Amino acid sequence: MRPQVVAHRGASHDNAEHTLRAYVAALDDGADGVECDVRLTADGHLVCVHDRDLRRTAGSRGVVSTMELAELDELDFASWKNPWADLDDEAPVRDDRLDRVLTLSTLLETVADYDRRVEVAIETKHPTRYGGLVERRLVEQLRRLGWDRPGAPVRVMSFSWTALQRVERLAPDLQLVQLLDRARQWPMLSQVVGPGWVVGPGIETLTEHHKLGKRIRKTGHDMHVWT
Repeated sequence: MRPQVVAHRGASHDNAEHTLRAYVAALDDGADGVECDVRLTADGHLVCVHDRDLRRTAGSRGVVSTMELAELDELDFASWKNPWADLDDEAPVRDDRLDRVLTLSTLLETVADYDRRVEVAIETKHPTRYGGLVERRLVEQLRRLGWDRPGAPVRVMSFSWTALQRVERLAPDLQLVQLLDRARQWPMLSQVVGPGWVVGPGIETLTEHHKLGKRIRKTGHDMHVWT
């Protein structure tokens, strides 16, 4: 079986993570799938941002969940990746729209319109002040594309098993991935993960605990390993 190439936060080695530019580059480079993290804004939009606050990726002290989409759209999410770009006289003119905050709806529409099947792995970030609203908004967006049905090119991931249970109640046919980053979490998680769920240990955890993978597979669960 040929390994899948999944673009983590887009083609984030050469482009600012979670920007539309990073995802378009990944698609054009032939990635089999893309991965994103989602958070909910104060006015109810799911945006692709990893961190709780914006210091690292937008140079702002703002917190995603306390800001509205229009406020986030005013920020620069790309310059941190290449702060000297404006000084390069020979650099091509960039479309700034590709470097703004990216909504999940825009990412999903971009992938859906592509000329081949591309898998999408979506991680919901927790804890959150909005509780289950994150999962409800996510399922609503997937349902609009018909991606809540069997065979849809999407999987929903989280370190929160209660979040995944909420998704399962809303959309029983979605593929779910229970993430874990410590081997000692598995005995407890093994009691709560659904029978059809995939288990997602980190590669470092598997490297440090060689028997963990076998213990997971013995329970009948497939694995989704993350880096």
